[in-house]
Amino acid sequence: MSALDAPAHVLAAAGGTLLAATTRAVAAVRPVAKPLHPRGEVVRGRLFRAGAVPTTGVAWLDEPGQDDVLVRRSRAIGLPGSVPDIHGLAVRVPRPDGGHGDLLLASTGWGRLTRFVLTASRSPQGRPMTTLLPYRTPRGPVLIGARATGEESFELAVASPEGEWTRFAELRLSALPAGDPEISFDAVAHQIPGLEQYDAVERLREPAYRTARASRSE
Repeated sequence: MSALDAPAHVLAAAGGTLLAATTRAVAAVRPVAKPLHPRGEVVRGRLFRAGAVPTTGVAWLDEPGQDDVLVRRSRAIGLPGSVPDIHGLAVRVPRPDGGHGDLLLASTGWGRLTRFVLTASRSPQGRPMTTLLPYRTPRGPVLIGARATGEESFELAVASPEGEWTRFAELRLSALPAGDPEISFDAVAHQIPGLEQYDAVERLREPAYRTARASRSE
């Protein structure tokens, strides 16, 4: 068990149970296929990767390149547009093996503490977004963040849990819809090579994902 897994083992399991209970509660009040992030728009985009410096040991973060991606922008609770909500940005990245990896970000702060705190705003450009929970890499845990640079563009950055953010890519979105707005993104089932879920993080995320999957199948 890693240094991150050991102290977080019990808390992550408890947190996962709480997150699943919250998802079930929202599903009971609003019985739709997506209890959280019920409505959104899916567009095509292109990711221009310049590469992270210092490097992380993850090729997708470190190496320059371009990816044609699917992106879903959504509001977590699904409140009316005039009301602040937690915003989500889901990015589907093609994998070399023909599959795909899903990256999920939610509106937070950008500081060493606030990057772990969900925040609400009226628009997806109103707040930065992060993955909230860290990924395992060959050189230690990292979070991924995004900040709007325009109406249809975001800068992507990577940081250790307490470190400075390093920009590694720019995401540009198309204005045209692309695909089913009900498409489901799952960061546990679909991982980007080199960005592994810690056992503690899976314990936190998986109960909520499982509840959401069950809700979609009913």
